[in-house]
Formats: sequence, C-alpha cells, structure tokens
Amino acid sequence: MYNPPHFAISDTAWAHDFIRRNAFATLAAVIDGAVHFAYGPLVLDLEPAPLGTVYFHLARSNPIAGLANGSVVKIGIMGAHAYVSPDWYETPNQVPTWNYMAVEGSGRVQRLDETESIAHLTRLAAEQESYLAPKPAWTPARLQPGRLKQLLLGIVPFRLPLDTLEGKAKLSQNRSQADIAGVIAALSDRGDDAGKTIASAMQTLSVS
Repeated sequence: MYNPPHFAISDTAWAHDFIRRNAFATLAAVIDGAVHFAYGPLVLDLEPAPLGTVYFHLARSNPIAGLANGSVVKIGIMGAHAYVSPDWYETPNQVPTWNYMAVEGSGRVQRLDETESIAHLTRLAAEQESYLAPKPAWTPARLQPGRLKQLLLGIVPFRLPLDTLEGKAKLSQNRSQADIAGVIAALSDRGDDAGKTIASAMQTLSVS
C-alpha cells in the first residue's frame, strides 16, 4: 500500500494486535493475469518469527481456493476509519480527508490437510466464541459424528506464512497540534463507534 513514513507503523506487535482485533481480511491473488479478491476470517499464529502466519479458508468454488501451493496471496485488513471535515481544523483553507488504520501482508499459500483443517476451524471458532462470553462456547464437538468432515468438502483451508507485514495509521500526524485537537474533539462528539475509535487512537498517538 501507499505508506508515507509519517503514517507507517513498523511495530510488528502492533500489526499482530491489529489483526487479532480485526480478524476479517480482503485476500487478493492474480489468476490468469487478472486480480481476484476474496473475503474471510483469519487466525494468527506468531510462528515463524518475526512476522508469523495467518490461516484462512475459502469456499471450494472460489477461484482463489484453486491456487496451488506456493502461489502469492496478499491480505489487506481495514480497521476503523472516519471522514475528517476541514471545519474541524484551526488552519484555514484546507480540504476534507479520511483517517484510518490498516494492515497489509503477503506470502505464499500452503494448503492444509484434513487434520490441520479441523484444528484451524476449531481454533477459529474458539477465538470468536470467546468474545461472546458468558454464552457457552460453541465447539465442533457439538456437531453430529461425521458432519465436520462432510462440511470440509465444501472449503479449502490455507496457511499463509507472512513474507511482508506492514501497518498504516493515518491519524493526522501531518497536521498541527491544534488541528489534531479539533479532529479528536469532533470525532468524539460524533458519538459513533468508528469516530470514537479513531479519536482514541489519535489521542494515544499525540501523547506518546
């Protein structure tokens, strides 16, 4: 992605935390000269260091699911984002922009075998069910015998050891402190989750 130095996040731990909190990615691959996109949930593993590995699965009929081992796949993960009005700046004669956070990575895919696929789906469910506590967690063990293996016929799970991983936080770092304060106040007052998340991230950045 286009990532000017003043917006770039080189901290791998930040990128890993971002993936865990925003575990749904856009996946891209080139097939027969055309760019194809897919969308799916991720599971992050920190090995191999330093960048780690993400696991995902796609419907078997998805063109990207037909990729051979060693094919290049890129992932893009968008976090919170918010429109920024120039009316919120102290500096006059400015134009609108957009603040956002994102992570991008790439690697070469490897298909999972049946045992690895079941482990991936079990871990994915466990991670997402943990956010629903105190609801009793759903697990694959609740399926009728043989049902999970039957469902596996409809998907193709992959691991993607990451060769690249970069973060971007476009949070008005190129603005004056007065302009930043105005954006934080306006986004906080807006009251929606995305605005509050961006305002909080800007506040954290401005005092770090």
